[in-house]
Amino acid sequence: MSAFKHITAGDAKALFEQGNAAIADIRDAMSYSAGHIRAAKRVDNQNLTEFMAATAKDQPLVVCCYHGNSSQGAAQFFGEQGYTDVYSLDGGYEMWKLAFPEWCEHS
Repeated sequence: MSAFKHITAGDAKALFEQGNAAIADIRDAMSYSAGHIRAAKRVDNQNLTEFMAATAKDQPLVVCCYHGNSSQGAAQFFGEQGYTDVYSLDGGYEMWKLAFPEWCEHS
């Protein structure tokens, strides 16, 4: 059974506009620095524990990767850790930056 749901860029934007969703970007540091969704936190094995400690398990959590493939496994992982409202961003950051460039920032 899937522990996460898929979400489109448009629906994710609406969720972000509500102001309480967390965004986990699982891409590598160089890609994240080149551009990411505003307010996204880069998550990898080094800061996973810290990210999970800072993110409420009932808070909406959107997982973002390059194209929406790797994020599915990561979203499943978060769901298995007890997160109750987890999404994988369909199309990933590549789709997001085309749809909402004004919501992108660089490190």
